[in-house]
Amino acid sequence: MKYIALLGSTGSIGRQALEVTDWFPEEFSLIALAAHSNVDLLAQQVKKYQPQVAVIYDEDRYLDLKEQLPFFKGEILTGMEGLIAAATLAQADLVLTAVSGVIGLQPTLQAIAAGKDIALANKETLVAGGSLVMPLAKENGVKILPVDSEHSAVFQCLEAGERIEKILLTASGGPFRTYPREEMKFITPAMALKHPTWQMGPKITVDSATMMNKGLEVIEARWLFDIPFEDITVVVHPQSVIHSMVQYQDGSILGHLGKTDMKIPIQYALTYPRRWRNDLERLDFGKLKEITFAEPDLNKFPCLKLAYEAGQAGGTYPAVLNGANEVLVQKFLHGEIGFMDIPRRIEGILKKHEMIQKPTLDDLLTSDRWAREMLEEVQ
Repeated sequence: MKYIALLGSTGSIGRQALEVTDWFPEEFSLIALAAHSNVDLLAQQVKKYQPQVAVIYDEDRYLDLKEQLPFFKGEILTGMEGLIAAATLAQADLVLTAVSGVIGLQPTLQAIAAGKDIALANKETLVAGGSLVMPLAKENGVKILPVDSEHSAVFQCLEAGERIEKILLTASGGPFRTYPREEMKFITPAMALKHPTWQMGPKITVDSATMMNKGLEVIEARWLFDIPFEDITVVVHPQSVIHSMVQYQDGSILGHLGKTDMKIPIQYALTYPRRWRNDLERLDFGKLKEITFAEPDLNKFPCLKLAYEAGQAGGTYPAVLNGANEVLVQKFLHGEIGFMDIPRRIEGILKKHEMIQKPTLDDLLTSDRWAREMLEEVQ
């Protein structure tokens, strides 16, 4: 039996992870469930899985959750302290971090310090804090198992054990891949939320539309696989059949192919190093009409360029990039700013930032807060 603490149980990845554990009820036990503010769904999950700990991050929803769980025998916790408590439960074998945003950084660090293996679906943890997370994982002998489909693909290709020359991260290109640049300022939230190949939460869907998601994945890949930015190439692949590739020193390339279903990389992270049979739909090559590739257009999608620049500059720049992006995406979704205002204002924030080269955790969190507050001055 593998005991799992699931942070972000009510989000898209969290819900799919619970589906995967349902396939193997004798292999997995959920001992902690944590959500941001979705009390109703969290209460349903707690009633079904009966974890030791339930966490509602929004402290104002504590009583709402408690009222829905009158017979719950475990602990109900709140806030960052609750997330950290869930992530460091003594019995936990694996912490699946599927929360959205930089709030995943602290509980992940604490879980690593406690010797827990991490199934990582929260890319912001490595974007903002990769310089802290990966050395700590190495020091504690902790596995970081990527859940993102692209990083899971690279991870699996790397099991060949050879030294690599390049990582090729594939990107669908989002809904505006062929959209005229001059019309992108008219893009609405409803348009941006219509992703052509993946079903995801609203924040990551908008990030995919701006291609910031791929930029964050580039920074994440740099830390996960200890490879310089110049050896990470983004390849636009609209069909999303090849999830990423690895190029070796002899010029050969290994790619990971499969259906566009996040349950596949989620299951692999949960069952690693084994592969267990499931009943998911298989890829039918006879029905594939074409597989195409292209270079990303950095003029149309400046967020990708900004992510490369922030990642290469290092220090606190990625934390600022990420913090500003989180707020601006929400502003766009609420109709407060335009689509192309996202990269324009992120660039303005980065220009104002005084970078700390070797940041501590406090430096990273302070830089994140600074970026969010500074947005009011950068219009």
